[in-house]
Amino acid sequence: MSEHESTYVPKTGIEKWLDTRLPIVRFGADYLSLPTPKNLNYWYTFGAILALCLMTQIVTGIVLAMHYVPNTEMAFASVERIMRDVNGGDIIRYTHANGASMFFVAVYLHMLRGLYYGSYKAPREMIWIIGCLIFFLMIATAFLGYVLPWGQMSFWGAEVITNLIGAVPVIGEPVLIWLRGGPAIDNATLNRFFSLHYLLPFVILGCVVLHLWALHTAGQNNPVGILIPKERHAKDMVPFHPYYTVKDGFAIILFIILFAIFVFFMPTALGHAENYIPANPLVTPSHIVPEWYMLPFYAILRAIPDKFGGVVAMFGSIGVLFILPWLDTSKVRSMRYRPTMRTFFVIFVVVGIGLGWCGGQLPDAQVVPGMPSFTLIDGELNSYLWLTRLFTAYYFAFFFLIMPLVGLKETPKPIPATISEPVLSGGYAMTAAAPASPEKKG
Repeated sequence: MSEHESTYVPKTGIEKWLDTRLPIVRFGADYLSLPTPKNLNYWYTFGAILALCLMTQIVTGIVLAMHYVPNTEMAFASVERIMRDVNGGDIIRYTHANGASMFFVAVYLHMLRGLYYGSYKAPREMIWIIGCLIFFLMIATAFLGYVLPWGQMSFWGAEVITNLIGAVPVIGEPVLIWLRGGPAIDNATLNRFFSLHYLLPFVILGCVVLHLWALHTAGQNNPVGILIPKERHAKDMVPFHPYYTVKDGFAIILFIILFAIFVFFMPTALGHAENYIPANPLVTPSHIVPEWYMLPFYAILRAIPDKFGGVVAMFGSIGVLFILPWLDTSKVRSMRYRPTMRTFFVIFVVVGIGLGWCGGQLPDAQVVPGMPSFTLIDGELNSYLWLTRLFTAYYFAFFFLIMPLVGLKETPKPIPATISEPVLSGGYAMTAAAPASPEKKG
């Protein structure tokens, strides 16, 4: 992609004048005409879906900020006023609230696709790292936004999460005081969280621009995971428009339908009932949990008996994603040709879902074999906790043990010479056991 030559020709006087001063039209035209691998499937449409989600969150967030009052005495009432008195306020609020969940659905599928097809490998490490940074900023933004309605779960969620920072030796307490604006969660905390929640989406937008820039430089990966040499562009690549604009557009329409079902028919299904009760520092909810998309990391936090160790494990579960390109030792990108690693990947997905389930359980939940749910047994061993620890151990083992070892020991299937040739055609660029030369790591 970095070798793509511009084909844009200014036609009018205004276009020519603008092109010599700010070639923004040329940039858009060149992006639409970029050569793109012709074998991209629908798993590659989530990038466009994520762009839609980001813009939806920014636009609805700006409108909500016009009416929200970041004051502990008025925050909850201001949200209710948005719902009742602002024209279309209920739709805007529900779109923003459910949009966060839709955002995370899309980003998890987007990252799993990159993991499955090896999109993090050279020379695309920077694309992956910036993507992980976006993911981390999304989690921070979502947490800050969860506090703003100032319901019971908002207040106590902020209490629990900010207390974790205090567990960090030496710097934990000063940082905690700075973040809260005082020794306890109060007006200063809510103002800080509101300001940061408003700011971070624009930081995310800037990181998305860097993400696309890195993608333009390194080039798009494909499900086969092989380099497409320049002499094969005519056969193996197609212009991004109209082929992928139409495909992405169709996927976006389906996604909007799913989004609309939640907004219009079950707008509170993904929220917590406790958050529709005004925050009360004197009444602790029976079960304090974050939003569903943070539950796997919350489960990892609770799996470690030591408070500081839990904090390290929780942040480490995200931090390990940043070094993923250097943990995978296989020369083959796509798991289509790595049957052993594919099996471990499926288990990894199941473990991630299992961690989400464990994160949503009560602290004293007891899993009873043969029963459809759990019961509460005081004073007995929390078997769900041991299940959480087992899942946590596999999560870290997947990155630090399985990926490096399987990459060295596995015998992958042969890889086709080009994306246009079927796997069983008999023509292969290399066998999976043979390392790719540095110039063919694209």
